[in-house]
Amino acid sequence: MTQDGTEHVRLTAWVHGHVQGVGFRWWTRSRALELGLTGYAKNQDDGRVLVVAQGPRAAAEQLLALLRGEHTPGRVDTVVADWSAPGELIRGFSER
Repeated sequence: MTQDGTEHVRLTAWVHGHVQGVGFRWWTRSRALELGLTGYAKNQDDGRVLVVAQGPRAAAEQLLALLRGEHTPGRVDTVVADWSAPGELIRGFSER
């Protein structure tokens, strides 16, 4: 919890589907920055995109809903999400 009582979390999400080569990481970065989250989106060798986002739980839940929504680039088949305490400090949100 922060001093204002906001719970901060780390969302780790593996996005499955046709999500590489379609602007998905850029789109994810834009949404995360709009929500005030830090982290990164990284292509995986098996075709998935790994999304790690840290910040207020409400904002991370919004990002997860967007990742699972109908308006992503490409085609998302499923998103596997894991929640944990924030890890090392990450500045900004990058595409890796």
